[in-house]
Amino acid sequence: MENSEKRFLELADRAEQRFYTTFSEFLNMEEESVLSALHFNIDCHLFGGYDGAERCVAAFGYNCEDADFPISIIKAEPVSPKFADKLSHRDFLGSLMGLGIKREVLGDIVIADNTGYIFCLNTIAEYVVQELSKVRHTIVKCSIAETLPNSAVKTPEEEQMVVASERLDVLVAAVYHFSRSAVKELFVARKIYVNSSLCENFSYIPKEKDIISVRGKGRFVYNGVIGKTKKDRNIISVGVYK
Repeated sequence: MENSEKRFLELADRAEQRFYTTFSEFLNMEEESVLSALHFNIDCHLFGGYDGAERCVAAFGYNCEDADFPISIIKAEPVSPKFADKLSHRDFLGSLMGLGIKREVLGDIVIADNTGYIFCLNTIAEYVVQELSKVRHTIVKCSIAETLPNSAVKTPEEEQMVVASERLDVLVAAVYHFSRSAVKELFVARKIYVNSSLCENFSYIPKEKDIISVRGKGRFVYNGVIGKTKKDRNIISVGVYK
C-alpha cells in the first residue's frame, strides 16, 4: 500500500499548495484503511455517491466535504424485462471489465428491480452509456441517473442475538454463523474492517453504530447490548445489510 499512501500525500499536498480540491479514484476498503491512518494539514472527506457507499472517492481540500464529487450514476436496465436474466453485481461488474474499464474508476454497483445503478467517475460515464449494451445474455439500455431511487437504497435489517461477550470475533461469528476458528482465519487474512479501517484485534469491543465489514461476506451495524438473559449473557442488536 506504499503507492496508495504516496498518492494520498501528493493529492493532499497539491490541494494545500494550490488552494483547490483534489480527488482520488474510487478506493477499496484496504485503501480507505491506509488513508484513515494518515494525517494531513488539510481536510479529507470520503464519499461514494450516496450515504453508506462501500467504495468511495477521497477529496482533499478546504471545506472539501461540500465539494462537487466527480461521480456519475449510470442506470442500466433490461430492454425486455420479461425475458431478462436475473442479474447480479458480479454480472454487471464482469460486463464492465469486459469493456476494458479499470476497477478504480468504478464505485458501488447497486441492484434494484433487476436494474443496475453503476457509480463511476465522470470521465468514464459517457463511455459506459455508449458501450454497455449487454449483461450476461440480457440486452440493456443505459442512461445517466440524477439520484439513486429509494427502492435501491439498502437499509440494514435488525437482528437480535445472544452472545457471551461484545468482542469483535464473537460478534462476527454470531452474525455470520462462523466457527471461532473460521473467524480467526478472517483476521489473519486481513478481511475485517471497522468503519473502513482494518482491524486486526479480535478482542476489540465495537462502539454503538460502528460498521463492521467482512470482505466477501457483507457488513453490519453494531447497535449495542439491549438486555441480559437469565444466565447473564448479552442480548445484542445488529443491523445486517443483505
